[in-house]
Order: sequence, then C-alpha cells, then structure tokens
Amino acid sequence: MDLVTGYGSSDDEDQQQQQPQVKSSSLTINAAPSTGFDEHSSGVLYTAPTATELTVNVPYDDMNRPVLGPNNPFSERRLATQNVINGHVENQAISEMDFRTQHRTFETYGYARDPSLGGSNLAGQTGQGLMGTGYVGNLAVAAELGGASIFDTVKRDFRPNKDAKKKRDKKGNLDEVEGPNAYKGPWAGYEDDKVGVPTGLSGEQQEEVQTILQPSKAVNKFSTKNIAKETGTETTTFHGAAEFDYLGRTYMAAPQDIDVNLMGEPGTQECFIPKKLLHTWSGHAKGVSSIRFFPKTAHLLLSGGMDNKVKIWDVYHDRSLLRTMEGHTKAVRDIAFNNDGTKFLSASYDRNVKLWDTETGKCIRTFSTGRVPYCCTFNPDEDKQNVFLAGYSDKKIVQFDINSGEITQEYDQHLGAVNTITFVDDNRRFITTSDDKTMRAWEYDIPVVIKYIAEPDMYAIPAVTLSPNHKWLACQSLDNQILIYGARDRFRLNRKKRFAGHLVAGYACKPGFSPDGRFISSGDSNGNVWFWDWKTCKILKKLKAHEKVVTNTEWHPHETSKVATCSWDGLIKYWD
Repeated sequence: MDLVTGYGSSDDEDQQQQQPQVKSSSLTINAAPSTGFDEHSSGVLYTAPTATELTVNVPYDDMNRPVLGPNNPFSERRLATQNVINGHVENQAISEMDFRTQHRTFETYGYARDPSLGGSNLAGQTGQGLMGTGYVGNLAVAAELGGASIFDTVKRDFRPNKDAKKKRDKKGNLDEVEGPNAYKGPWAGYEDDKVGVPTGLSGEQQEEVQTILQPSKAVNKFSTKNIAKETGTETTTFHGAAEFDYLGRTYMAAPQDIDVNLMGEPGTQECFIPKKLLHTWSGHAKGVSSIRFFPKTAHLLLSGGMDNKVKIWDVYHDRSLLRTMEGHTKAVRDIAFNNDGTKFLSASYDRNVKLWDTETGKCIRTFSTGRVPYCCTFNPDEDKQNVFLAGYSDKKIVQFDINSGEITQEYDQHLGAVNTITFVDDNRRFITTSDDKTMRAWEYDIPVVIKYIAEPDMYAIPAVTLSPNHKWLACQSLDNQILIYGARDRFRLNRKKRFAGHLVAGYACKPGFSPDGRFISSGDSNGNVWFWDWKTCKILKKLKAHEKVVTNTEWHPHETSKVATCSWDGLIKYWD
C-alpha cells in the first residue's frame, strides 16, 4: 500500500507547490500483512516451492530466495515438498541385489556405498554420502579397504571372523569305546561347540516354571471347551401300559417268552435275504436319520428323527412305541448306545450332544463345543465306558468324559467336517472319515495320525460300518459304490471287493452287514434297499422299501433274516 501511495500526476505536484505544507502528528496504520514484496527486485525468476521441474535455467541464488507471501497458519507441513509425516521421500531405482549387498556390507564392515550412484569406487565419487565420498558409516575403514563389499576379497586382518577358526577335537583311540579317549573318527567335533552338553533350565528351575504355569496349562490345554449349559427343558414320555411288570422289571429286561435266544452269540445261525414286510413303526413327524438295536439282546430299537425327538420301540410282542425323549431344538443327526445299553448319546444340529438314561428317559448331561456334531460313539472298551468321541463340523474330533463333563483329548488334523468315527484293532485305534475326502487312523488318546489315506480319485465317505468279524470296513463312497478297507494294521483298500449299482450321491446311507457276514446291504436315494453277496460282490436283491432316501439298514443280530430300515419318509420298517 505504501508503494501505491507514491504514484501521482503532474497537476498534483503544482498544487502541492502552491499550498503551504501542514505537518500532522497522526500515525499511519496499515492493517495489511507484510507480503515480502518490499525486497523484491525486477528480473528475478521466482519458482513455486513444490515445483519438481524447471523449464528455464534459474540461477542458484534465485532458487534459494525466501518464499514470498504470508505463511499459511493452518498448514502443518514443515517442508514445501514434504510427502511423509517426517520429511520428503524420493523414489530411487535401486536393484534388490545391490541393496542387499550394501546392507550386508554395512552390517559386516560398518560402511556402505550409496546404491544409487552406480558402480564407481571411493576415489571417483563426489556429491553423495558423508563429505562427498559417496559412502556412509565408517569412512576410515571404507578408505582402508578401498570400498570393498561383502563379496570382495579383503585382507585377513580385516575379516570379522579372523579368530573364529576352531580347533578340531582328537579322533580318539580306535580300541576304546567309552571314556575321554573313545574313538570318534570323522564325528569328532570342535572345541567349545558344546555338542552333547545339556542346555536350558536345571531340574529345580523346570519344576518352578511348571508350578507357575500349571494353572494356565490346565485351563488352556485344548482350544475347545465344553460350553453346554444345563437347561432342564428335556422331557420324556412313556407310552406303554405300565413301566413295570409284576416282577418289577422294565422294558430293559430281555423277553423270555419268545423262540429266539437273545443272549446267544451273534452270527452263529445262517442268514438269508429278507422278502416281506413284517411291521411298520410310524411315530416320527419327519424323517428318521438313524436307528440302533439295543446292544446284545436287540429287543429294543432306538431311533433319532428330524422332528428333534428320540424314540424307543419294542421289537417283539406288540412292537409298540415305548418312550419318547424330547430336548433337542433341531434335528437329531446320530445316536449311539454304550456297551450295556443303559445309556445312549444323541447328536443334534442344535450343536449339543446329550447323554440319556435308557430306562428312565432322563437327560444326564449335555455336551457342546459351539459346533455341530456330525457323529458320536462310545469307546467300546469295558473300562472306558465313561469316554465318548464326537466329530464336529469344525474339523475336530473331541473326546469327552461323561463323569466330569470335561474334554480330555482333542484330535485336530482333518481339513473338513468329520463324518464318522469307527473303533478298530481291539479298540486301540479308530478310523475317521471327513468331507476332505480322506481317511485317517489314530491311536486312542494320542492326537497324532498314524495312517493317512487319500487318493486323487477318492470321494467323501459319509458312512462306515465295521464287519462282524472286525476285519473289514464297509465305506459308503459318494461315487455310488461301497469300498472295503482292512481294519487291521495297514488299513489298505481291498480292490477285489467293490459293491456298486445303487445311487447314493449326496446322502449318508449307512451300510449294513448280516450277522454271519455273508451279505451286505445299503439303502439308496430312491427308497430302495440293495443286497449284495460278500464273496462274489454280486447284487442279490433290490427291494423297494420306502418312498424317500433310506438312511440306515440294521440287521437283527439274533435273527436269520430280519432287517430294520429307516427313511426320510418318517417310517421305520421291519423286514423278514
């Protein structure tokens, strides 16, 4: 503004000469901020602070002039060309190998060459690095070594490992086996290498650490926990005429007024293919997913349905419904008895496994890991009847103790949901199948796979049945065939045994064996039941049993030709 007031016309000068000058004592106030134009000079080339290219040759003095104009009070950038929070970063074309070489050189010798300068040595480089040498770090060492990198040969005195050579131990005396002069030969070590010397904490120190970490280990031993909560909403209904007979016995007692020896050894009599329908049990409102005969005597039939209920049926006498257990909120997937039949498990899609009392129908305990259980089974050993295994949708097999309700082991190797668990080899091992199209064999209570079975042409196996002689596994493959694997040490595929002809793709149809092992049966997706001869693998009979997919075929262990089948049509049929 002061510059503007300096301008005027010639008329104003004449008037000023004629008028007398009057001095004023008032102060002139200029509210405009200083812009820095007072010190400007004509002919100076000004450049923008953020300019990265110059179209004309600008003198060095002009490039270093202060920035004109007021500072921006709202800007936090300290540098005009700042592009990161603490300064300016420029892009450089540096090869990865050159950068690694200089990095290792700096770690070894204490200096490094600027990789952006090219391949010149110390003598001819200027303008970069410390004092224009082109190097950073210890310049004295760089000058003494001539700028050598980690890959260049230097004098021995300058090597960092010049004193690192170790003296070899003596090979020892060939005649001595033990002692300080024992023969070591080419296996002799070096001095102070401490090979064979125990390291780490002492015994007392390890005990102290164990006592400190013991509580946390007890809590975090497994990644899954039993998070089930006892709701108390389980109910049971008895449908028979009386729970006790005149001798005070319940339906758990085997009937004595029939012509079949229910206490005999299964498989002693010759079996035949069933031909006609004996009885139809209809009590489930929806499909039936699984059925099991009562262990040993098989005078009761247990069924789990998609109507969230578990039912017990009478196989002899009037073949009526005896008891219904309710407590699951979703469909029941699998059921399993213990050895004596006093308890059974039910796995449901409501993410719970419930333990029931067979005689009273009461729910003893609930187990849950927060995932869907696809299968469950008790350990068949008599001394391990308090342990059961469950396969879950999160690829894990979890081992529970029914007495404490805690998880005692966790098997985590599968890559898909676990479909079946089958104990083999005198119950020392068990076989699991999964949606990852593999079979895995485990030692009981050891979470390490001892046998891994996977072939490129394998399909998922949703159902497995152990043969009566415990030598073979009948595996229902989703490519519409039943494969036979050995149940002994090698678990090899028996390529001479293959049962096909039925259509089961997409369904978990559990195969069944006759008690004498002569026949093998399976349902299919069209409601048929197929029977094959075990020796010849030929189809013996195709029976139209249901209107929908047949999920299970169970042979009666003490009858010659009686088979129970269940289907998604909600019916359970008994054939002879």
